[in-house]
Amino acid sequence: MTRRVIAWRGATVYNGGSVNRRPAMRPVLQAILLLVSAIHLLPVVGVAGSDRLASLYGIRVDDPSLEILLRHRAVLFGLIGVLLGTGAFVESLRGAALAAGLISTGAFVVLALLVGGANEPVARVVRIDVAAFLLLVVATGLHAWMGRSL
Repeated sequence: MTRRVIAWRGATVYNGGSVNRRPAMRPVLQAILLLVSAIHLLPVVGVAGSDRLASLYGIRVDDPSLEILLRHRAVLFGLIGVLLGTGAFVESLRGAALAAGLISTGAFVVLALLVGGANEPVARVVRIDVAAFLLLVVATGLHAWMGRSL
């Protein structure tokens, strides 16, 4: 007996009427990755210098060493943002993108909780990273549900 497969609106209907909706979830996964990518790309403006860093984090950056570290942090966020955005469309990079995003957002939230005492702009970043982390957990679940691994 030959199995017939019919693709319809992102779902696959197999012989006998069973429906595989996993392909229909791909746009949801892509949207989450693109949103978290945008979140990671926002701090890239910090590369422009201490004035931009001050507006992002509500701190004065008078020490050149601190400025170097924060500007380098902005570059690293750009790399993670590009990886997440690329992972939305290149399936072979999706696992690495999810892992990098989870580690990045999770580590920042944990460090913020351990250190405590963050000013309001940094506390806002923590809240955004909590949301990004939760979105990435959902995306990782979808990725696994679609039969992929990290």
